Amino acid sequence: MSNDDLTRARVKGADVPPELIAPLSDSSSRLGDAAELRRRLAQDGYLFLRGALDAEAVRAARAEVLTRLEAVDEIEPGSDGCFTGRSRRDELEGDRGRFWKSVSDGPRVRRITNGAMLGQIVESVAGEPVRAMDYLFLRVGVQGRATGLHFDYPFFTRGHDQVWTAWIPLGDCPVERGPFVVVENSHRFGDLTGALAGFDVVRNPERKADLGADAISFARARGTRLLSANFSAGDLCLFGMYLGHGSLDHHDPTGRVRVSCDIRWQPARLPIDERYFGPEPTGTTGAGYGELNGAKPLTVEWHVR
Repeated sequence: MSNDDLTRARVKGADVPPELIAPLSDSSSRLGDAAELRRRLAQDGYLFLRGALDAEAVRAARAEVLTRLEAVDEIEPGSDGCFTGRSRRDELEGDRGRFWKSVSDGPRVRRITNGAMLGQIVESVAGEPVRAMDYLFLRVGVQGRATGLHFDYPFFTRGHDQVWTAWIPLGDCPVERGPFVVVENSHRFGDLTGALAGFDVVRNPERKADLGADAISFARARGTRLLSANFSAGDLCLFGMYLGHGSLDHHDPTGRVRVSCDIRWQPARLPIDERYFGPEPTGTTGAGYGELNGAKPLTVEWHVR
């Protein structure tokens, strides 16, 4: 499958119509041009940077995660990530949050998410010194899973909205493995982005962060397209708090899991949201790493976000 072949993209079990899917625009050729990267981020709402990270280091991070999941009987040993359909995580580990924090704090994972290579890219885009959050959203997706469309604003803007999300596939992630998907031009949907002002998922529990429609229906209703890619180890997507995004369906017949993560960065001069910083970050709701989908055994269904 070529990088631009998105014919296997699915949403809620339905093939995405070809007129509603297109490749992300690759800006990796402009990595040395900070002004152009900022222009493209403002124009497109995201930066897709192929090969921006060390591919071997990314693969090592993937292997580190899979080794931990092999130990709790969720991944077949030596299979490069095939789900067993079983789990002994709760039996062997007990505390889901503590276990997932230990996986998320693996040194090879953190070399990618909080390391100098990614930091230099974000700093170039920001035009000033930056710092990464300590709280990491690490996800391992199996067949049948997907993340609904949403904006990141309601989760991470309690202090300010100068926050960037870096989505990183840990290893190759073809379109049938349910990778990151963007709603084209959604950062310009003023009726939606304007309504985000002051929205906090914890302080406003009556509101839903999910956009409430499947991605195909949403794109069709808005007269736009979904953008994604067949991702490779080393690829990176960077975007702000006002971009509608989610994931495609995972329907890889090989049974291999998708391993990905997202980490947030912000200008170092701005105040931090204490929930996401420090050696024991409490996370969005205060439940620490136990609140994350990743903390659940792979046999347990995800919630939307």
